Amino acid sequence: MTTTKPTVIRKRADFLAANRGLRIARPGFVLLARPNAGLGKRYGITVTKKVGNAVVRNRMKRRFRELLWDALPDEGLDHHDHILIGRDSGIERDFATMREELTVALARLAQGKGDPPRRRRTKGKR
Repeated sequence: MTTTKPTVIRKRADFLAANRGLRIARPGFVLLARPNAGLGKRYGITVTKKVGNAVVRNRMKRRFRELLWDALPDEGLDHHDHILIGRDSGIERDFATMREELTVALARLAQGKGDPPRRRRTKGKR
């Protein structure tokens, strides 16, 4: 694989499109990946308001950005969009542990092995 610098995904439509690709869940994050028709390695980060206040979310995004800058040039898939979605348990998770989890997740993506599709929630039933 080449070591090109990944670019940032900024359009909402690209984030939504990645949701239809492969999905790999880890304790601290969910990784989505989808081919992007020759646009190179791209990444995006999402941390919802469910995770914490603005300070916590921004800290998590900075940590994710460092993880992706370190991992994607060598381990990321060429011409794919990579989206990291923050989870509550990723706030105080050890950085080295998250780096190992990202390496394993990227290796699974390279093999084409994603997690099984999520079940749709039905309204009114619990």
